[in-house]
Amino acid sequence: MTAASASAGKAVPTVKHLINGAWVESRASEWRDIVNPATQAVLARVPLANADEVGAAVAAAQAAFATWKTTPIGARYRIMLKFQALIRANIGRIAATLSAEQGKTLPDAEGDIIRGLEVVEHACSIGTLQLGEFAENVAGGVDTYTLRQPIGVCAGITPFNFPAMIPLWMFPMAIVCGNTFVLKPSEQDPLSTVELVELALEAGVPPGVLNVIHGGREAVDALCVHPDVKAISFVGSTAVGTHVYRLASEHGKRVQSMMGAKNHAVVMPDANRTQTINALLGAAFGAAGQRCMATSVAVLVGKSREWLPAMVEKAKTLKVGSGQTPGVDVGPVVSRAAKARVLSLIEAGEKQGAELLLDGRDVKVDGFPDGNFIGPTVFAKVRTDMSIYTDEIFGPVLVTLEVDTLDEAIALVNANPFGNGTGIFTQSGAVARKFQSEIDVGQVGINIPIPVPVPYFSFTGSRGSKLGDLGPYGKQVVQFYTQTKTVTSRWFDDEPDTGVNTTISLK
Repeated sequence: MTAASASAGKAVPTVKHLINGAWVESRASEWRDIVNPATQAVLARVPLANADEVGAAVAAAQAAFATWKTTPIGARYRIMLKFQALIRANIGRIAATLSAEQGKTLPDAEGDIIRGLEVVEHACSIGTLQLGEFAENVAGGVDTYTLRQPIGVCAGITPFNFPAMIPLWMFPMAIVCGNTFVLKPSEQDPLSTVELVELALEAGVPPGVLNVIHGGREAVDALCVHPDVKAISFVGSTAVGTHVYRLASEHGKRVQSMMGAKNHAVVMPDANRTQTINALLGAAFGAAGQRCMATSVAVLVGKSREWLPAMVEKAKTLKVGSGQTPGVDVGPVVSRAAKARVLSLIEAGEKQGAELLLDGRDVKVDGFPDGNFIGPTVFAKVRTDMSIYTDEIFGPVLVTLEVDTLDEAIALVNANPFGNGTGIFTQSGAVARKFQSEIDVGQVGINIPIPVPVPYFSFTGSRGSKLGDLGPYGKQVVQFYTQTKTVTSRWFDDEPDTGVNTTISLK
């Protein structure tokens, strides 16, 4: 289903669940509209599944696991090879859908897909990623080795801000490890996720191995408590992520929760001024600031505070508009509720005494009078007790703080409860090394504002940004989606009776 299919004058389509390989109409009593954030046009209606529908999806996944877990690794990764080729062939179409339902610019929507595609490509290496270990003759004629085996039915709960990348972080790695999967996309923008799932089926994912359920809290809670769900991956807000982690953990499941953030960029006076300003503004205002890895705080050290006027003037040049309009830099936020929340935080920042250097509240976009637009907004003289600093704004708002030394900057960042990502801009190797060593944040960028690692590594957010000890994708997620079985074996030749050994020794 594409956004174009819901054009004006036609019946609004409904989004279907995927259960056991078939797209089925929901029996839900509650539905919500999927709305284009630039126009308020209703693209489709999505059901809020009840526990019975969630149970049907889990049952399909549980039944499929019996055969999928024994499917050879080569057969699994050949499906991933075909899947990645299909994604590449359909990037333009999926990006158009994603832009229409989420608001991102078309180039950013393509980037969303491509970063997820990288994980699919890495999944094609499962033959080496899922290797066990072997030690010969650990005692007299005794060998020990480990097996990495799938754990069963896994579930994924994904947010609105990356409807392509984050689902692709989850289900490809889970199923290529031999598990089956139930995916619950964001109810705000599931259309592009559905298009990716359709391609996965086309690539050869068998019925029941991948299922999709749409919904809100009832569906989330049903997944968290279902006895056949063994692991849950979550990306989203801190409030929901904490709830998911606690509820699912109480019911004996593995959980990884990637949650909120307040990412800082420390700017040293010796940094390349032009490149640093460009990087900061791109990281603060790209995707309208709706990234858990957005740079929402700039910590200006020493004379770099003199760059503020240039930062504001550069921010004024960014074009705000519909994500599907060529040349646009900043699209709309995802909903009217999201816009209202961002505007209330900007107002709170003013009332609490921050200096509003650039106000994006009254931006107007020709031809889109009803869009959820907010222009780039910049605050100075921000204190750490202000709500624009303590809260994750999730909008195109950059707050700036000023300190005199690198040590003060490190202390400021480390005092913040979140630990998703941070960066430093400098031309000094010694400064960069000191920063990476002393900073207490899980992902560090050096002259890189959004330090999301490539899939050969793992996403390693920390502290208040993460619950669970294993991150999504990379080597860590193979550990998350598999269980280690250790085998100790001995094979006997014909030999004389050595008697009964009642000790724990392996002699």
